[in-house]
Amino acid sequence: MHQQAAAPPKNLNNWLMFIIPSLIGVFLFMAPINFGGDITIPIAILAKTIQSHFENSLTSIVTAVISFTAVMSIITKLFKPEFILRNSFINGLLNPSLMWFIVQQLGAAFAVMTYFNIGPMMFRNDATGGLVLNDLLPVLFSVFIFAGLLLPLLLNFGLLEFFGTLFTRIMRPIFGLPGRSSVNCIASWLGDGSVGVLLTSKQYESGMYTQREAAVIGTTFSAVSITFSLVVIAQVNLEHMFAPFYLTICLAGLVAAIIVPRLPPLSRKKNIYINGTTESSHDETVPEGHNVFSYGLEQALKKAAEVKSLPTIALDGLKNAVDMVFGVLPVVMAIGTVALVVAENTPIFDYLGMPFIPFLELLRIPEAEAASKTIVVGFADMFLPSILASTIQSDMTRFIIAAMSVTQLIYMSEIGALLIGSKVPVKAWELFVIFILRTLVTLPVIALMAHLIF
Repeated sequence: MHQQAAAPPKNLNNWLMFIIPSLIGVFLFMAPINFGGDITIPIAILAKTIQSHFENSLTSIVTAVISFTAVMSIITKLFKPEFILRNSFINGLLNPSLMWFIVQQLGAAFAVMTYFNIGPMMFRNDATGGLVLNDLLPVLFSVFIFAGLLLPLLLNFGLLEFFGTLFTRIMRPIFGLPGRSSVNCIASWLGDGSVGVLLTSKQYESGMYTQREAAVIGTTFSAVSITFSLVVIAQVNLEHMFAPFYLTICLAGLVAAIIVPRLPPLSRKKNIYINGTTESSHDETVPEGHNVFSYGLEQALKKAAEVKSLPTIALDGLKNAVDMVFGVLPVVMAIGTVALVVAENTPIFDYLGMPFIPFLELLRIPEAEAASKTIVVGFADMFLPSILASTIQSDMTRFIIAAMSVTQLIYMSEIGALLIGSKVPVKAWELFVIFILRTLVTLPVIALMAHLIF
């Protein structure tokens, strides 16, 4: 029988410390707002404001950041400056392992080539390095700045503890996950998949998730945002079908979330925490004398009572932002460019798509051969399938490809590169296997829905 931890004093200070920052966090990360005709969240609006204000200089800023990181890493490797090695945070950023050092340098090389229009064309044209540097990274940079600075509002004031207790009864039996992972899911779904990955990574680092939980949440619940889905359906000229399209995505995503984590490689991940233990300090059982709501509140107030200094939490937010901008951008530049170069210049993805032709024909999908070429290319970038599909005649096939590209979820130009660059314990080959599994599981669901709709 373990000792019940003392309940926190329910004084006004603790209530305010829980309620005010948490409400601001929920509003910023989860409140759907109509902005310029699109449904989005305040964090995304803040990011867009930065993009429009610094429209012409964001690419320069991103190139400078990636180049600075690469140069400082070389200096750190060669001269081992004391002030860097002594500070664990800066050392983690500028003194990576050999593999990440190479990835960082590659990212810088691609960024400089693309920015100054020098070097081999295949690395810097608009479909490869240009797409990553000019279109994707400025968006990520803006999201990272705000998401990083403001993540502590979701993480540090008791909101996760409250939601975690509330949603345990749903998340545990259906998905085998802690209740608090529901927050990651909602933030991704309404905001951006990258926000979900960052939330998951931070929580894994702080011992809230086991290796299996972090890997499952990062690859399954970092859902593609509503805004992104609108862009994809517009690309295949079916905007008028957004409601059935989004319903199809949610249904297929739910089926994949139940099935894929129960298959290898995710099912083989260990249930151990980042510190190597199997013991969780986050007990989810509701003690006697409490209901789910009252116990959730008690846990939240306990967390809020731990907040001693707001400047320390602000510093946490600043570290988050710096970590994302300097740690993740070079990785996305390197891996995203390589994946797109392979997709653009080799028939590898066409060959990988061939085994899917009989599967597509079995599902009675029109223009199966043209559709097969789009299936595996989504691993490089989520937009590529819908770009390739825009030439397909059949509305139904374009609908299926657009929905599939969103539910496949893992693409190397963003989510895949973010997962590899984060602390979430997944390898590149595992991401590819999960990508294929998600495709096999979601395609029949999407095809069934398409047959009902068309």
